[in-house]
Amino acid sequence: MSQAPDAPKTPGRDAGPSGHLAGSTLSTVAAEQAERVSGDEPLLPARVHRPSDLMRLLIGMLAISVLFAIAAFAHGTTAGLEQDITKGTGQAPDALIKLAGLVSSIAVLLVPVVFAIERLIKRDGLRIADGVLAAVLAHGVTLAADLWVAESAPGTIKDALTQPQPGDALTDPVHGYLAPVIAYMTAVGMARRPRWRVVLWVVLLLDAFAMLVGGFTTPFSIVLTVLIGWTVAYGTLYAVGSPNVRPTGQHLMAGLRRVGFHPVTAMRAEDTPDSGDQNDRGRRYLVTLEDGPPLDVTVVDREQQAQGFYYRVWRRLTLRGITQNRSIQSLRQALEQEALLAYAAIAAGANAPKLIATSELGPDAVMLVYEHIGGRSLDALEDSEITDELLRGAWRQVRALQSRRIAHRRLTGDAILVDRSGTVFVTDLRGGEIAAGDLVLRMDVAQLLTTTGLRVGAERAVTGALEVLGPDAVADCLPLLQPIALSRSTRATLRRLARERSQREREAVLAASDAAKRARALETAHDEYAAAAPGHEDERAAGRRTDARAGRKAERKSLRVQKQAEKRAVDEALEGAREEDLLSQMRQQVLRIRPQAPVEPVRLERIKPRTLFSFIAGAIAAYLLISQVTQADFGAVVEQAEWGWVATAVGFSALSYVAAAMSLLGFVPERVPFGKTVLAQVAGSFVKLVAPAAVGGVALNTRFLQRAGVRPGLAVASVGASQLFGLGCHILLLAAFGYLTGTEKTPSSLTPSRTVIAGLLTVAVLVLVVTAVPFLRKFVVTRLRSLFAGVVPRMLDVVQRPQKLLTGIGGMLLLTGTFVMCLDASIRAFSGPDVPTLSYASIAVVFLAGNALGSAAPTPGGMGAVEPALTLGLIAVGLPKEVAAPAVLLYRLLTLWLPVLPGWLCFNHLTRKGAL
Repeated sequence: MSQAPDAPKTPGRDAGPSGHLAGSTLSTVAAEQAERVSGDEPLLPARVHRPSDLMRLLIGMLAISVLFAIAAFAHGTTAGLEQDITKGTGQAPDALIKLAGLVSSIAVLLVPVVFAIERLIKRDGLRIADGVLAAVLAHGVTLAADLWVAESAPGTIKDALTQPQPGDALTDPVHGYLAPVIAYMTAVGMARRPRWRVVLWVVLLLDAFAMLVGGFTTPFSIVLTVLIGWTVAYGTLYAVGSPNVRPTGQHLMAGLRRVGFHPVTAMRAEDTPDSGDQNDRGRRYLVTLEDGPPLDVTVVDREQQAQGFYYRVWRRLTLRGITQNRSIQSLRQALEQEALLAYAAIAAGANAPKLIATSELGPDAVMLVYEHIGGRSLDALEDSEITDELLRGAWRQVRALQSRRIAHRRLTGDAILVDRSGTVFVTDLRGGEIAAGDLVLRMDVAQLLTTTGLRVGAERAVTGALEVLGPDAVADCLPLLQPIALSRSTRATLRRLARERSQREREAVLAASDAAKRARALETAHDEYAAAAPGHEDERAAGRRTDARAGRKAERKSLRVQKQAEKRAVDEALEGAREEDLLSQMRQQVLRIRPQAPVEPVRLERIKPRTLFSFIAGAIAAYLLISQVTQADFGAVVEQAEWGWVATAVGFSALSYVAAAMSLLGFVPERVPFGKTVLAQVAGSFVKLVAPAAVGGVALNTRFLQRAGVRPGLAVASVGASQLFGLGCHILLLAAFGYLTGTEKTPSSLTPSRTVIAGLLTVAVLVLVVTAVPFLRKFVVTRLRSLFAGVVPRMLDVVQRPQKLLTGIGGMLLLTGTFVMCLDASIRAFSGPDVPTLSYASIAVVFLAGNALGSAAPTPGGMGAVEPALTLGLIAVGLPKEVAAPAVLLYRLLTLWLPVLPGWLCFNHLTRKGAL
């Protein structure tokens, strides 16, 4: 198979625009290569997972939830509805009721069997297998639902789904035979065939009528049965995949014959790499004919059309002011839209492939037949081949389209085609719009400007646009020169270039820093050599007589001057290596022509990801808070608490944020405001509630340091150094307090000294296992190398500043101490005279162990892991359960739940101020 439309010629085929097969070889080629599709065409998967099946599954689950909610909270409505239906159906003749019951009971089992026989005759056994699997699963779900309603469901739900029967019996909430039948019928695809669909609905209505009139069910039970069968069927189809019915090249050849062509070969054109926003462009073939020039054929099927569905839904929800096509069109709508755009583009005077035929390829695919152009896309051209005339040709096509209010919406490099003569064509018009608005038209200009700028640079790209469109049209697109307005593939390219710029800046900074350090080391070595040289005995003696304090002051001043010189060198290197991004360069180029042009970006986002994250995070936090708080006995807490110790616990909890700020700033040599750092730690109380404890704080502190002016690499290294020191401090404190607790004579069944020994032995065994297994050894070595590559140099910088190091280590010790004292105060708040007093070492061991479990737990704030760990730990060291439980509740309330609101306020405040 040729990998591109203009592949080298092979015997019996001409790939040019007007190539014809020679008469002497035509019959031979037709005989030997008829209905031939290249052997290297990618094999289609046997099964596909359709996004539409997942959407139907989610809709079904939502509908079931709504049904249960109505049954639970609208008892009067459900009872009235049942009475009305019973009264209405009670007037039906008995003969009709018996006939409906007989027919439905036979048909509900006969229809699926007949359809299965029909599918097996047509060799479609896979669908039958899917239907049987869905029926089995639906029966299992039915049994589970019946058991839940009978044993655990609220009385209102039980009343809405069941009918009383003689002998205190109840009807089944879900019909054990009807739900599997519905699941089977849905999974095998009966609903997509009109005649079978009519039969299906008639059978279901007859059965529902007979069951309702006979008093064997309720309306809610019937609806629940249908929803369970429908939902299980689509869940099965999405899980195992639907049989792939996408047409192959052989179907394509047959379809071309039906519309009057005589194809000889059909070769799959080269697929461009997935660009994310163009996955639905279809499969393209180069087809050679017996009696004419080649054709370009695009095949679009339902599976390919659904690709990128979730991305399009996200864009539709988050972007405003932009006309969006329907997220999923029918194949007929997609065919008609592309045909309309193809004819409209040519009528507007643009160079576009001429559509000469369309046809369906079965119920799930269509084909569009174009005249073959040949040539290469803009992405396939070398940079040297992209001339100024070629750029002007591309802009002329945009001008022609926009003269008739046609928007392309996908002006990426693979949508611009250049033939052998250098003529520019626009392709892939499927996503375009007719009668487009000004905003969408300006987005096209911004997109093509960025596409060409990525290849030839900002100056040439802007110059080409100005020569064709004029300065006013180009200046109008400046507010849309923002990533959100560009295609997905273009945004990915811009992000890659941004990472490369950051890497170059980082390398320049590191080189300048190394050069400054080497110069400082040489200067220090020279001074030491000069001081030790012969003839300086008197000077050395005089130096010994100088005041030691003045010498240390001079040394600190010299070190400060050297650090300032190093910082200036790094800043100069950073300034020299800094590069403007492409969009900024293009704005500057346009502003040179139109200084008064608007540059403020247009607000295109209806909702920002940060806003959505804050909303979801707040909802999760509120749910978790309510679920935890409703399980607590606050009456006992309020009655038994000694409020003096509660106030003390509150004070230690507040002091912990100051300690956290000290532990962070101690590993940041740069100057960062202490007050804002404390606010950032308070904001972390909100973040850690919606993220695992070991993740949220790290991300927030890194972001805060970057916003405070610390370079990204150094910010990550500083947070990593703080975390590394904190881990070491945690382990040492746990070992030390564990040993001290083991030597104490407390009424405890916990033996921390043995625990420490067991922990050390466990760590030793893990180290041996990791070093013995090559895969694990490579994994650990790779991670440690990346860690030490950034963190250790940062730690060495901090070590050279004893004041900073003392601040960091002191902050960590203070942080641990405040939490231990807060837990101790919480215990004392509920301790009576008969409760034994715990030592600080025992409380510290319990806190450190619980905190370690909370950090390892994947739950926000360590919920579900910290509470039982602290409670069991306190009980193990001798505290009664009646005191341990409320003490832990108070401690978690002060350190996790109450700071959420101040944390949210600080988070929003720092975000508005640009500090996060």
